[in-house]
Amino acid sequence: MTNNKSSLLLDEKGLKKTLKNLADAIADDLFGDEDFVLIGIRTRGVVLAECLQQLIKERTKKKIPIGVLDITLYRDDLSTLAENPIVRASTLPFDVNDKKIVLVDDVIYTGRTIRAALDQIVDFGRPALVKLAVLIDRGLREFPIQPDFVGLKIETSPKQIVQVRLSDIDGDDKVILMELNHKSGR
Repeated sequence: MTNNKSSLLLDEKGLKKTLKNLADAIADDLFGDEDFVLIGIRTRGVVLAECLQQLIKERTKKKIPIGVLDITLYRDDLSTLAENPIVRASTLPFDVNDKKIVLVDDVIYTGRTIRAALDQIVDFGRPALVKLAVLIDRGLREFPIQPDFVGLKIETSPKQIVQVRLSDIDGDDKVILMELNHKSGR
């Protein structure tokens, strides 16, 4: 039997405010650069990149190009994901050479997803720089990777899960911290 406790980290209003703050920080840092692009990591990173693109456009009146990465084949844990993992297309409608890229993901934890994304980006070309924007930084890295733009930083344990729910995928907008307590019947 498994008992899961959860607490709300961000409600819909808090999530929108956090995304606006992230968009403002990105725009303040990179907006003057003509070669600035956003790349979202499937699945929730793409939705967040689209939100950031819209918020930056509202502020600056410029639509920043956006790309999509599916890092499935670049993961170092591919054999543990599933017998037949689903691989979807990566779409970068621009040349990454000399671009200033903001890589977008929902949660950073070990750093393994970002490492895989960086490997894939380099296979497309050589960007001028890559910065990382995450909605939630939950700590506990296994790789020396740190985000440049963070919506919310929290301390977690390996027995917790951060669940980002987005209306485009999940039907509602919120971020939940779940505490996993495993109790056996022995």
